[in-house]
Amino acid sequence: MKLYLPAFWPGLACLSALAGLVLAWFTPQILLPALLPTAPVVLLLALAARFPAQAVALWLAALATCPDMWLGDIIGAGSAIIASDKAAGLLLLVFCLFRYGARWDRYNPALAFPVMWAAGYAHGVWPGLIWTDSLRSLIGSVAPFAFSFARLPPLWCRLVIRTVIASPFIILGFGCCLAGAGLRPLYSVEDGALRLGASTHPAFLAGFTLISLYALLVEQARRPRRGLLVLLAVDILVMLATGARAPLAIALGLILLVTLTLPQPAWRWSSRVPVLLLILLAPAAAVLAAPMLGFVRLLSLARQGDMIGLSHRMLIWPVYEAAFLRSPWLGWGTGTGKILVPLGTLLWRLLGTNAAHDEYLRIAVEGGALGLTLLVLLFILWLRQAAQRIGRPEAWVMRLVFLAFALHSATDNTLIATTASLMFAWVSAVFARGEDWQNGLVSGRRKI
Repeated sequence: MKLYLPAFWPGLACLSALAGLVLAWFTPQILLPALLPTAPVVLLLALAARFPAQAVALWLAALATCPDMWLGDIIGAGSAIIASDKAAGLLLLVFCLFRYGARWDRYNPALAFPVMWAAGYAHGVWPGLIWTDSLRSLIGSVAPFAFSFARLPPLWCRLVIRTVIASPFIILGFGCCLAGAGLRPLYSVEDGALRLGASTHPAFLAGFTLISLYALLVEQARRPRRGLLVLLAVDILVMLATGARAPLAIALGLILLVTLTLPQPAWRWSSRVPVLLLILLAPAAAVLAAPMLGFVRLLSLARQGDMIGLSHRMLIWPVYEAAFLRSPWLGWGTGTGKILVPLGTLLWRLLGTNAAHDEYLRIAVEGGALGLTLLVLLFILWLRQAAQRIGRPEAWVMRLVFLAFALHSATDNTLIATTASLMFAWVSAVFARGEDWQNGLVSGRRKI
């Protein structure tokens, strides 16, 4: 059943604003500063409820800048900012459900997390794991996939896909504004080399850029354009400047596979060959440029012969492996990964984080082998079902993208980091767009 917000929403917004003014008039002066912000908040909520597609796009653009980092540096409370970001996303999901209607997505990977949460409590959770923290972790794990439970129209899909493609440029532009105001530097220095971070951490910028590259490749498969290839080149340069090795290697490998194997006659080999040559010559060019551009982290590592290092991840992996072996089948409950390495310990101070940087290990600890198997199986079925509704070239690229995502998950926090919200909002948009095309809902309209 499809639900809609009342058609008289503008009147409701005006009445709410009027009620706020009347309340402010009769409110004691000491309480007035606390009530004044309610009027714009009510107006913003009314606009978001009326235009959820635009609101989701703006939310994703703001999320990509990582407010928990740049705003957290200014006012602190980084954890509260992260919680507010996720709460805003869930509120926008409610607006989408009311505006567009709900649907049942039977293979959605989010369904694995409640099972892991329940299994953890049936088995017994990790000592020190509080149920409220476990519940918050459950909600945070489910939230990135939740938009697939709404009937998403073409406008929503179009705006989300364009926002995802533009996310690296949004981060860089906003980072330039912060740097100009003296609030946050564009670059950080690590082991004597520069790393581009803009408004976020270099690894996060690389993650967002990799997702942008995924989206560009899918659009190139649907309708080849030279402009998309230019944006792909810019994304590669951004990842090179971040110094993140795994995302860059995955990006280059994915571009190589797509260019070689894509069944798309419209993408002529005359434009594929230059892409292939650039990808194949990139490693040799990096080695030759290393002596002259040693201040770039990747080139510095290439000169030192340390291109395959894991940034000390191997120090934390044994901790997760030991926890998994203590409960290999059902795990220790969602949220265990946040407390497995306590804050303030020597290992935490050395790494600067207690995250696993390996989603397979983290899920194995929290959900056991059964939870990990269920999650992987749902991912496979989710993609298989969607691939039947989208065009053959697009489906082929999505299969390669999911493979690349699976590889990236072995070295990074791809399901719990901020990037997950952008990644799976984009996946929801691609899948919903394919379903709309199959049903003939966008026949004759301009392609994205």
